[in-house]
Amino acid sequence: MKAAQLLKYDKNFKLEVGDIPTPKPNDDEVLVKVKVASVNPLEMLIGTGSVKLIQDYDKPTTMGNELSGIVESVGKNVSGFKVGDAIYSRLPLNKIGAFAEHVAVDYRAIALKPKNLDFVESAAVPLTGLTAYQGLTEELQVQSGKSIMIPGGSGSFGQMAIPLAKQMGLDVFVSGNARFKESSIAIGVDKYFDYRKENYWEHLKSVDYVIDTIGKNEYDHELQIIKPGGKILSLRMGPNRRFAKDHDLSFLKTMLFSIAGKGIDKKAKQAGAEYHFIFVRSSGEQLKKITKIVEDNDIRPAVDPTEFKLDDINEALDLVANGHSKGKVVIKF
Repeated sequence: MKAAQLLKYDKNFKLEVGDIPTPKPNDDEVLVKVKVASVNPLEMLIGTGSVKLIQDYDKPTTMGNELSGIVESVGKNVSGFKVGDAIYSRLPLNKIGAFAEHVAVDYRAIALKPKNLDFVESAAVPLTGLTAYQGLTEELQVQSGKSIMIPGGSGSFGQMAIPLAKQMGLDVFVSGNARFKESSIAIGVDKYFDYRKENYWEHLKSVDYVIDTIGKNEYDHELQIIKPGGKILSLRMGPNRRFAKDHDLSFLKTMLFSIAGKGIDKKAKQAGAEYHFIFVRSSGEQLKKITKIVEDNDIRPAVDPTEFKLDDINEALDLVANGHSKGKVVIKF
């Protein structure tokens, strides 16, 4: 089968497309014929070696974290799935491989795709959906009646996080582009800030939770609005000591992450806040809950219109890296 593989970590890495054997699923796995694979910023972190302290891959490794496809065979321990099922998945971190014609994946990491979405749209959901779900329920442990701000929350992440947060009883504030204002309000946003016209940090104070989708350039503004005892969860700024402790990492890795996150943690402490970082794991059970939210709210993720095949993988990665996509970038098989 055809696959796109990483041969070595490199700040200017390129994937190599070639033929490798079709994987043989074990007793707990299904063999999936990949229909669509999504290309994410996570690929950049993996390819450059930026996350090798969290997950180091043997090389060559087939890349790709997120997909939709059809079940072609099932292992003897698999329950709940049969040949022909249309599924989607955020693949397990230690066994990725969506940039290939077939992938063997643990059945506990997959779910039936949403009925209201096609294979292209479905491939754009798992990573952002699980990030939103795990971020709200596990990292922030949000409580009903409290408030959350999502700077830059008008994109694909916000599409999932906003209805989830509303379902959990939160007041939701978002900043983003003017063109997403109406659609964001339609799925539950209580106050939307057009970032070109107004600064949210001049209007908000004592917010309980912040989810950062932008990175270090936005951190000071986020800390301005957080209430003492509040929590900031970043998708971009990187791990810290808390992340290492929560994931039972080794003493050495804990020390390294403590050093790397020292400046971020210091600022959070000065504001009386907690800083959290998330690295999303696979979960078929959580994906089922996300499927229901997608179907009930008829959420349709934005997908970049550029057509990419597997041979175009490096062009697709370049589009994601440069940040000029008009939605989730996908590879069609």
